[in-house]
Amino acid sequence: MASFSTQPSSEPQTFTTMDKEVEAIGAHCQYTYCNQLDFLPFRCESCKGTYCLDHRTETSHKCPQAGAWAAARRKEAAGSASPGKPTLLTATQCSHPSCKTYINTLTNVGVGCTICNRQYCLKHRLREDHDCAKLVPIGARPASSTNSQAQNVEKARAAFSRLRAWGKEKQTAVLPKPKPSSNASRLVALNQLKKTAKGDDKIPTDQRIYLHVEAEAATTTSKFPKGQYWYNKEWSVGRVLDAAAKGLQVQNVNNRGGGEEEKLRVFHVEGGRLLEFGEKVGAGVGSGDTVVLLRGVGPAVPDLIQV
Repeated sequence: MASFSTQPSSEPQTFTTMDKEVEAIGAHCQYTYCNQLDFLPFRCESCKGTYCLDHRTETSHKCPQAGAWAAARRKEAAGSASPGKPTLLTATQCSHPSCKTYINTLTNVGVGCTICNRQYCLKHRLREDHDCAKLVPIGARPASSTNSQAQNVEKARAAFSRLRAWGKEKQTAVLPKPKPSSNASRLVALNQLKKTAKGDDKIPTDQRIYLHVEAEAATTTSKFPKGQYWYNKEWSVGRVLDAAAKGLQVQNVNNRGGGEEEKLRVFHVEGGRLLEFGEKVGAGVGSGDTVVLLRGVGPAVPDLIQV
């Protein structure tokens, strides 16, 4: 029986010609119902079976291990790939918070900023485009503990001296001088606050604390300068701050890290102090009180307030 010859191809195939191994005797096709004797048989590289010209491909002889040869080639190619070649697995994302571009790939190169030590795409490579002046350089050496503590104390003193003067002015408007009918007037004001306040309806009535919330125009920019809201008295001050910033539409970047110059703080007018993020709002604040959102005043340091 004459054997079939095939044209040589440069593309990889799932079969190999066995002309040198069985040149003299040939082999029978192992496909069911075929069994044709072929002097130039083919071996399937997936199941290692021997087949004739018509059944040499995985599809034609219904290979029980179809795709094994291709999977082995992919695994071999992945193992031999250069570790320095950029791919989606090895690429990094642009350091700009709002950018999702992958850099250090074949299509998008990364540009390093020598000031903040971060990698950016071409769109945000300039210092002005990624607000380099507001970023803390990665790997920068911290200042000495003595100088850092002194600077923090000075900043806190300056912030609280400004808050004391501002708080006294607010206290005069919020807490007038006691009069015979002051308790009744406060009760009326609280009832009026409860009618106009907004908040989460899922909070039980007995757990609500009603507050006047304001955003200081000198340090923050908000769509609504003030509002009336209720919160859960068991909430932490940090959670109340997030809800208040959302209600007044004030930009809140506290969860992004960074320095104190961009963080929001909660100032209790009646108490004359900044509230700690971890304390419960109902512990030191009462219904009808006023809290103010301020930015860049530093951490709460109550012992620096000179009463």
